[in-house]
Amino acid sequence: MTTERAARWGVLLAAATALLVAGCGDDQVASADRQVDVASRGAEVMPFDLEATTHRFEPVDDGLVETVVADDHDDSEQVELVRQHLAHEASRFSQGDYGDPATIHGDDMPGLAELDAGAADIRVVYQPVDAGGRITYTSSTPALVDALHRWGEAQTSDHGAHAEQG
Repeated sequence: MTTERAARWGVLLAAATALLVAGCGDDQVASADRQVDVASRGAEVMPFDLEATTHRFEPVDDGLVETVVADDHDDSEQVELVRQHLAHEASRFSQGDYGDPATIHGDDMPGLAELDAGAADIRVVYQPVDAGGRITYTSSTPALVDALHRWGEAQTSDHGAHAEQG
């Protein structure tokens, strides 16, 4: 683990500890623990810095729009890492390979089994955007649209401060 990654994990662990000390309820503690676990697994899959980027998951009528951008739009290293990763993931998702989300969030992640089974009926398109990249997932199958929405909500929850809905 690099010094930079070790420092990020120290910050994440400190935040989780602060939540515990603040006397959060059991559900919130479990959520904070899960977010730390997801961030740890995510650092092994995603080459960009979660502390320097933001994920956005926007449910739309026919699917989901996932956008990841560098918080500092002038951080060309993070922008390029985001773009490379999302382009690679879009290619894998287009082939029905949802292995990375399963590694990060677990095999029982909401919507994941349906996306895996219905991958042939989901259109996946990558495009670069200002300071990052975007993957648009669309389907004409209502059950898959619902699965995409649940999948996006689960990612927003799991990524905590690194993500936002809509």
